[in-house]
Amino acid sequence: MAQETQRTAWAGVRPKSGPWLGWIGFAGIMMLVIGSFTVIEGLVALLDDQYYVVGPESTLVLDLTGWGWTHLVVGLLVAFAGAGLWTGAAWARVVAVLFAAVNAVVQLGFVSVQPWWSTIVITLCVVVVWAVVVHGNEMTGDR
Repeated sequence: MAQETQRTAWAGVRPKSGPWLGWIGFAGIMMLVIGSFTVIEGLVALLDDQYYVVGPESTLVLDLTGWGWTHLVVGLLVAFAGAGLWTGAAWARVVAVLFAAVNAVVQLGFVSVQPWWSTIVITLCVVVVWAVVVHGNEMTGDR
């Protein structure tokens, strides 16, 4: 078994299963979770103007309605990109990295309203980007 794996590695063919393949599944699941939570954040901002408290020392580029719509759209895009990761397509990996990075930037803009939650989501987005960039090729078997 070990010789066969070594032989295929020398031939330039990578097996479709490996110890790191779980990271792509993890990234897909985390993007669904992150997207769902971002959608909930957006809905809360749209439906209850008094839920998020912004003090005079806090800076928001948009009002809470603008942030609500931004979170809603970005959350849906992140969730769909996470589902697309399971196809193993190269476009899904590119889209997943792009939308995870966009979500991290959106959360950075919202950090004055929800500092702990935004920091957690930014960290999860960074882990997702790392998993997809470092281990994305293992999903399809190409180099």
